[in-house]
Amino acid sequence: MLIPDRPVRFALVGCGRISKNHIEALARHAGRAEWVGVCDTNAAALASATAATGAPGFASRAELLAGCEPDVVVLASPSGLHSQQAIEVARAGRHVLTEKPMATKLDEGMAMVRACRDAGVKLFVVKQNRLNATVQLVKRAIEQGRFGRIFMSTVNVFWTRPQSYYDAAKWRGRWDLDGGAFMNQASHYVDLLDWLVGPVDNVHAYTATLDRDIEAEDTGVMSLRLRHGGLASINVTMLTYPQNLEGSITILGENGTVKVGGTAVNKIEHWQFAEPHADDDAVKAASYETGSVYGFGHAAYYDNVIKTLRGEGDAAVDGYEGLRSLEILVAAYRSARDGQRVGLPLVF
Repeated sequence: MLIPDRPVRFALVGCGRISKNHIEALARHAGRAEWVGVCDTNAAALASATAATGAPGFASRAELLAGCEPDVVVLASPSGLHSQQAIEVARAGRHVLTEKPMATKLDEGMAMVRACRDAGVKLFVVKQNRLNATVQLVKRAIEQGRFGRIFMSTVNVFWTRPQSYYDAAKWRGRWDLDGGAFMNQASHYVDLLDWLVGPVDNVHAYTATLDRDIEAEDTGVMSLRLRHGGLASINVTMLTYPQNLEGSITILGENGTVKVGGTAVNKIEHWQFAEPHADDDAVKAASYETGSVYGFGHAAYYDNVIKTLRGEGDAAVDGYEGLRSLEILVAAYRSARDGQRVGLPLVF
């Protein structure tokens, strides 16, 4: 199902907070991609998306699938709905591009992968932070062996989400539709840790709901042992005063130390290795300013999707890759619930 000679047609399901990033990202690929439909049950959100994209609006997925001909359906809906929606889209013969997390339950994520595999369509999972120039430099340094043995890796996600954020959408902070600080806000950072220094061998986590009126956690800590023997930690809170402070990853190795920080892994704050390399000259240029915790990786992610569907490349993050971070998140929740260490892979 390659698309070599025309723009790739996208349809959007869910026109809320994150949809703006998708709309702006696709605009950077004019001539290579286009919106052919948008869908939301909220009339105001739908009207805003139709105005921004110029595409027709639909009040339901059934109407969208019947009323336009997308190659790819983008799921920017509440996380707990992704599995059901992805299966429906796959059975309609459309590729699926889903926001993070791909699902809130591991069995539902696996069902998405199976449905897309059986339908012969692709499943893309958005992990745009992997494509940040800052993170790409770190990935290359790891692949080149510049760190030597990696001893410790630490992720900090110190953001703020006021009660008004959760009150603005009833699904936020619910176990069935969203999850908490780990599953929602820190999902990308769990993925980065696993992608850069994983795989993960086992997890021990604590979660707490300290100050927000939600079902799930607003704060959590996770200790991880990695397969290569190193240790890692992930520290997350949505209670940072008075605003987002840090979204970072620090890697401490035998021959190198790196910290990528800023509010969204957008600044290389420390870069030191025992041996020099040409990439060292690219460190300053890789950092960038952003007022958004989402960063600017969506445009690069769409470029990869378009190239994949044109037969010019391979998917950067497919459904199988998406399952890796989901499995770690589920393991963390099980650990926090049961008060014990949880090994990976999970056994059903």
